[in-house]
Amino acid sequence: MRLSELSVLVVEDHGFQRRVALRLLEELGLRHVEAAADGRAALAALQTRPADVVLVDLDLPEMDGIEFIGHVASHKRAGAIVLTSALDPALLNTVQGMARAYGLRVLGVVEKPLTTFKLAEVLGRFHNEEESPAAEPDVEIGPDALRRALAAGEFEAWFQPKVAISTGHVIGVEALARWPHDGRMIGPARFIPLLEREGMIGQLTERMLEQTCCWRRRWADEGLELGLSVNVSMLNLADVATADRYQQIVADHGARPRDLVIEVTESSVMSEAAHVLNVLARLRLKGFGLAIDDFGTGYSSLAQLSQIPFTELKIDRGFVSGAPTQPRKRAVVEASLDLARKLHLTVVAEGVETVEEWQMLAELGCQQVQGFLVSAAVPGHALPGAIRDWHQPEDAPPR
Repeated sequence: MRLSELSVLVVEDHGFQRRVALRLLEELGLRHVEAAADGRAALAALQTRPADVVLVDLDLPEMDGIEFIGHVASHKRAGAIVLTSALDPALLNTVQGMARAYGLRVLGVVEKPLTTFKLAEVLGRFHNEEESPAAEPDVEIGPDALRRALAAGEFEAWFQPKVAISTGHVIGVEALARWPHDGRMIGPARFIPLLEREGMIGQLTERMLEQTCCWRRRWADEGLELGLSVNVSMLNLADVATADRYQQIVADHGARPRDLVIEVTESSVMSEAAHVLNVLARLRLKGFGLAIDDFGTGYSSLAQLSQIPFTELKIDRGFVSGAPTQPRKRAVVEASLDLARKLHLTVVAEGVETVEEWQMLAELGCQQVQGFLVSAAVPGHALPGAIRDWHQPEDAPPR
């Protein structure tokens, strides 16, 4: 879908500001644009015609923008939202976090006054964002469908490059699960939570390990040597046999434990602490790297860093996005990097989308980045081409 094909709803109570927004969107070539002066009128418009993107000001009469966003999330009538406000950045950051927790895609914040450049930049992210539940409101997924998909081997590993800031070279990839289903490609946010609830997440993880190791061997045959990262739920680690099983899978597919980093994603409280620590310690003993994923969010915390022999810390995209212009986010990134240095951990910043974010991370001493600035996740066969595209001189940011 091209930018001009997006449908956009502007929710703004100030008449002049509303007219400016509509005019700027029309200048960008958007043909499907509507406007509403308050939250109730906007919800009525969305009930009739769902929008790809809603531009919403938080300071609205009667129903404020925060309440409005909650209604949009519950009714799933928009693909994504953009905040248009001049309010306190800390408040805007909180609202973005709330919207994402509701399952909405948040493309970012556009500060007033609006310009075509600002709007084009934020709306352009619509095509780059990961799949999310709000982006696929008409897809119903149940446990039986997931069981059939696992049995049929339908889940695929896609790969997002990880780049060393010091050299700009791609040094590794993170494997991310994708599911071709019903004519569309479904991202992990739609099926991972259900797989965890239904006790099927272990099957998916082992499939991702197998596919990732197979692709590594194919890339190596093409002269491309890359480190590998695979996400593992804490729920997988309650079984003390997990470490031996992962070691066997890796060996059976021509790789070594030292070639892989296990990214620990803790989506639920660690209920079997002794077993989990047992498995993680044995994975490190066997040579696997361990990364604490999405550091600073959910249950990823200092408690885990103090107990688990991590080798890598991944800074969540929510802290990286906008950090060059938001002091609180920058402070969190800086503190995370300082902590990692003291613990001798490699740091990977996720969700890097702009040259400004890259430069800030370089100044602060971050070692590695991944994100849309480098490449979105791609199928294994497309990875060499994505790496070649990144290495074109005109694409690489200053180092």
